[in-house]
Amino acid sequence: MIHRAPPTAATAIAAAPSVDGPAILLRAQDTVSWKRRTALLPVLFSALIGLGVVLELRGMNMAKVLAMVPRDAAFWVVFAVSYLAGPASEWVIYHRLWRLPIEGFAALLRKLVCNELLLGYLGEAYFYTWARRRAEMTAAPFGAIKDVSILSAMAGNGVTLLLLIALWPMLGSIHVGLENRAVLLSLCVVLATSMVAMAFRRRIFSLDRETLTFITGMHLGRIVATTVLSAVLWHMVLPGVPVNAWLLLATLRLLISRLPFIPNKDVVFAGVAVFTLGHETDIGALMTMMASAILLVHLLVGLALVVSDLLRRAVRV
Repeated sequence: MIHRAPPTAATAIAAAPSVDGPAILLRAQDTVSWKRRTALLPVLFSALIGLGVVLELRGMNMAKVLAMVPRDAAFWVVFAVSYLAGPASEWVIYHRLWRLPIEGFAALLRKLVCNELLLGYLGEAYFYTWARRRAEMTAAPFGAIKDVSILSAMAGNGVTLLLLIALWPMLGSIHVGLENRAVLLSLCVVLATSMVAMAFRRRIFSLDRETLTFITGMHLGRIVATTVLSAVLWHMVLPGVPVNAWLLLATLRLLISRLPFIPNKDVVFAGVAVFTLGHETDIGALMTMMASAILLVHLLVGLALVVSDLLRRAVRV
């Protein structure tokens, strides 16, 4: 007859079925399945960016654009800070949420290029797939990306409302397309979307209040920084115009860009710029140069990202 020693606590725990084991195994299987299903998505996004670059280059007069670009190094330093302000602020946000590594900055740059060259919010779709394929960083990225995007829109709406109230007397005297009916309709839409988001915030947002406050502060800081930097860039190109006049113009540009029912926003802004600063300044050439420079940088960044993807895949093969 074989006598067996009574089970100890350690052996009992080891023999007991693990409660978390099946759940962890299922999550791992889901992650592997997701990676297999979305393996070609990075290639698709890279191909779309490459297509966008080709299409934009076909419609650009590169010689004319390069002739207008300033040669001053200080201009490009400020330009780079202004261009990277958006991805940098988002990297800080997601670094707090997910401990996003530095390589995530390239993903945020690709997100920016997708939105600017292809289609708005397509960049968010790309960034979601990028984060979803990295389960070690976050298992559920959708809620955070959703909250960050909604708060970005709400911060822009809030700044727009404040600017609209502060600049209403000036807007009423500018007859370049800013009709009161269109402005009021735009104001109603901005108010309605913000009020709906606030009314259903407990159902819409998945992050805690402290984190949401931090994200909102980052968005507000980005908006203020890019507005001020735009004014500084314009002043560096046309130093004869006082920087406070450019700051007012940058504020007006931000306001016009946020109003949804103002047609031909670029034409309206050009008219506002001429009305505000006078016909003697070369406003049209300046705005054309800035728009072309921003587009050119989008193209170069997009091309660099596509080439880096191709090289990385070639090394893996």
